[in-house]
Amino acid sequence: MSRIKATFATLRASNCTALMPYLTIGYPERESLAALVDAAVAGGADLLELGLPFSDPLADGPTVQASTQRALANGITLRECLAQTKGLRERGVVLPLVLMGYYNPIYQMGVEAFAAAAAEAGADGVIVPDLPPEEAVALDEALAQHGLDYIYMLAPTSDESRLRLVAERARGFIYLVALVGITGARTTLADEAASFVARVRAAVGDEIPLAIGFGIGSAQAAAEAGALADGVIVGTALIKRIGDAATAAAEAEQFIAELRAGLDG
Repeated sequence: MSRIKATFATLRASNCTALMPYLTIGYPERESLAALVDAAVAGGADLLELGLPFSDPLADGPTVQASTQRALANGITLRECLAQTKGLRERGVVLPLVLMGYYNPIYQMGVEAFAAAAAEAGADGVIVPDLPPEEAVALDEALAQHGLDYIYMLAPTSDESRLRLVAERARGFIYLVALVGITGARTTLADEAASFVARVRAAVGDEIPLAIGFGIGSAQAAAEAGALADGVIVGTALIKRIGDAATAAAEAEQFIAELRAGLDG
């Protein structure tokens, strides 16, 4: 059983919702990741989404875009991201680590080489927001050969044929984009989220966990999302809090603890 699957299974058995914060590797400083991950764990995170900085992050709003640009200015590359991921494992981090990156750097490295390197670094899954499910076969298969989960994304605009395709291929969990558009924090969940989650659940069944991301920016929004799905992903609001803080790790821990409290009621 993969680390992702085992984590969701344990949480489901305890009637708990998974909390997955997003951190941009190399932000706000080149070596910030280790302290921020420690803070996320202390705050109550169950899984971690680690952003691989890219020059053209099409799915991201201004806050995450700015974080990736700063990370690139700090000298972060794909290989450095993998090295820092490996460093987390060497420090004893046991939470599932899911890499979120765009396809161009992965393609430039080569899908086989990337899958092998991600596995060697200790990653558990990969999200590629600009790679449609219909075009993800090669990467999915390469990751599977190395024991990693390719995490498919679905949006409210996904039609029934795409839902069926993802239901057949999904491992780990399915990432549900809660709104149509780019990432960005909201204080409440998008109105269409409940019907969207219900439609996906009907298509994929109960075996594959569903995690909601995009637009979750407060404990209230996290609680609303947690009532609908198995997991909640928070990125923009966390990145903004880190960027505005005098001490990034302390701010991250406090905010993640607030989100955890919202999920736990």
